Amino acid sequence: MQPPRFWNSSPWHPLALMLAPLGSLYGAATARRLKRGAWEGLSVPVICVGNINAGGTGKTPTVIALAGILAARGVEAHVVSRGYGGSEIGPLRVDEMRHEAASVGDEPLLMAAFCPTWVALDRAAGAKAAIDAGAEVILLDDGFQNPALKKTLSLIVVDAQVGFGNGRVLPAGPLREPVAAGLARADALISIGSEKAQRQLEDNWPELAGHLRLKAALKPLKMGMDWHGQRVIAFAGIGRPSKFFKTLAKEGAEIIAQHAFADHAPYSDAVLQRLLKESRAKNAQLVTTEKDAARLPQNFRPEVLALPVRLAFSDADALNSLLEKAGI
Repeated sequence: MQPPRFWNSSPWHPLALMLAPLGSLYGAATARRLKRGAWEGLSVPVICVGNINAGGTGKTPTVIALAGILAARGVEAHVVSRGYGGSEIGPLRVDEMRHEAASVGDEPLLMAAFCPTWVALDRAAGAKAAIDAGAEVILLDDGFQNPALKKTLSLIVVDAQVGFGNGRVLPAGPLREPVAAGLARADALISIGSEKAQRQLEDNWPELAGHLRLKAALKPLKMGMDWHGQRVIAFAGIGRPSKFFKTLAKEGAEIIAQHAFADHAPYSDAVLQRLLKESRAKNAQLVTTEKDAARLPQNFRPEVLALPVRLAFSDADALNSLLEKAGI
């Protein structure tokens, strides 16, 4: 399902107002769950990469970037994820060569290519399994509203262009909890987007002032690929497919057609064959995101190119300082 349009409109939209009482109940339930949580401490630091918004904000590329930064510091980090969209309960260490997205989820499958990754519905059990396997730091993928583990650092990720939508809590808006409540528990906010989007975020959300904010942007990896003039059919099932399409166009690709699917949507044989038929009829290359590529059957992947992107922080020193203060 795609998020309702009114989530990104005025907080006074009739549907938002009608659902506001349910949003208040949802927010209260989240606060109560956090207050009553176990908050178990571990023998290694835990960095939580989460969000306030429901849906995609850029957590996966943030986790991948942090794993790389920690590796450069000589620290072995393991990712622990609940494996959204997968059937495995875990704890299970993901093997990108053996597992499929249907069992472990597309995001863990992608992250496993960069550092050891575990899926576990019980995050504490997953973290302990990772520690037993040599983890010196746990990167908790999502889990900001989960009180199972005590966090050494809690990082909120937000798409600077989208911000926090209409500012209301589910189902009246896209938020898992009120912005003020989330910011109060976070050690830093990572806002991802262009400089224009960053200024827009500041203008629309003045309450961010006074909170540590790390700016970052997603940069396409060239990898020897020149997209200029390439005829492509783009498809994506992520939080904001339009963002991927714009990035591909900026790289110079000639987008013949584009198809947006729901976040984490599985690709059936019928859908894939339809895409393949269209690409051959229009003499255009199929292109998707790395996360979408992880959900494709192995035998179909040769038909598709992926456009990889990596997160780059504007102020790496500020991030390193934050890690050092946390003893990492």
